[in-house]
Amino acid sequence: MDFIFMLTRADRTVTDCLDVLEEIADLGLTHIGFKDVGVDRATLGRLNTFIGALGATSCLEVVSTDREQALESVRTAVELGVDQLLGGTWIEDTLPLLRGTGIDYLPFAGEPVGHPTRLAGSPDRIAADCRRAEAVGCAGVDLLAYRATDADPLDLVRAARRATEGRLVVAGSIASIDRVRALAAAGADAFTIGSAAFDGSLTPRAGTLRAQLAPVLEAVRVDARDIPNAFLPDDTVRPLNG
Repeated sequence: MDFIFMLTRADRTVTDCLDVLEEIADLGLTHIGFKDVGVDRATLGRLNTFIGALGATSCLEVVSTDREQALESVRTAVELGVDQLLGGTWIEDTLPLLRGTGIDYLPFAGEPVGHPTRLAGSPDRIAADCRRAEAVGCAGVDLLAYRATDADPLDLVRAARRATEGRLVVAGSIASIDRVRALAAAGADAFTIGSAAFDGSLTPRAGTLRAQLAPVLEAVRVDARDIPNAFLPDDTVRPLNG
C-alpha cells in the first residue's frame, strides 16, 4: 500500500511547502501531494518540479465542490504536469481536459460536501460511483472514507474494493497507525496523510515532522499478515507495500 504524503493542513497547501519538502527529502517518500489553494501558482510549479526531482509521484487533489472552480483545478494540474489528479466529481468534464496528458484521474466516490470536506453516501452509492468511474476510463477513485456521514468508513472501503479493479486511494482524517492498518486490511491501494502529521496527531509525544512520518513509513513496510484478518476481495492477504 502506498503512502501519499500531502503537504497540506486543513485542506490547504502549507505556505512553507518547499522548505518542508527540503527537510524530509531524504525519507524516500514515493508519493507526495498538494492542493491548488494555500500558495500561488509559481510555488506550485516549483513544488511539482521538486517532487519529480526526488523521483516521487506528484498528486494534486481537488478541493472545491464548485464545478467551475474544480475544473480550474484540473487546468492547473495540466499546466503543472502532475502525475495524478485526485478528487472532483465532474468526470465527464474532466476527462477531456486530461486527454493526451498522461495524468491519471481518480475522482471522488460519493458526494463530498463542505470545506473541510465531508462525505455523504451509502456503500451502495460508493460502489456504483466506482463502477461508473472505471467504465469511463478513470484510473481509480479517491474515497474520503473517514469523513463519512452516512456509513462506517471501512464498510465504504470494502464496498469500493468489491466494485472496482482500479486504484483505490483513501484520503482525509487518517490520524492513526491503526487506521492505516485497517485500510490495508480492507483493500485500499493507497492513503493520504497531511494535517495529522503537521498537527502531531500520529505520534503525540514527538515534536518533529520527521518523527510523525516515521511510524507511517514503518507501517507501510509491514506485511499485511501481521494485521488482523479482514475481508479482501479475492480472499487473499494484501501486503501493505502492494
